[in-house]
Amino acid sequence: MAKKKAESGVYRVTEIIGTSPVSWEDAAKNAVETAANSLRDLRVAEVCKLDMKVEGGKVVAYRARVSLSFKYEA
Repeated sequence: MAKKKAESGVYRVTEIIGTSPVSWEDAAKNAVETAANSLRDLRVAEVCKLDMKVEGGKVVAYRARVSLSFKYEA
């Protein structure tokens, strides 16, 4: 089997936060899909932190902090 050459380039990593009233998974998905509307060539998304918004002793929202990398265009 032929090996693929490693792709070279420059990437930026930025942190974004997604929210959802349903779940952490949905919050992370919302973050990535929203970022994809304005960023091109997304490569890797890593969930860094999960937390919840609490009001009146009840969870009202899930939040996912996501590190997202994308490639700079030449």
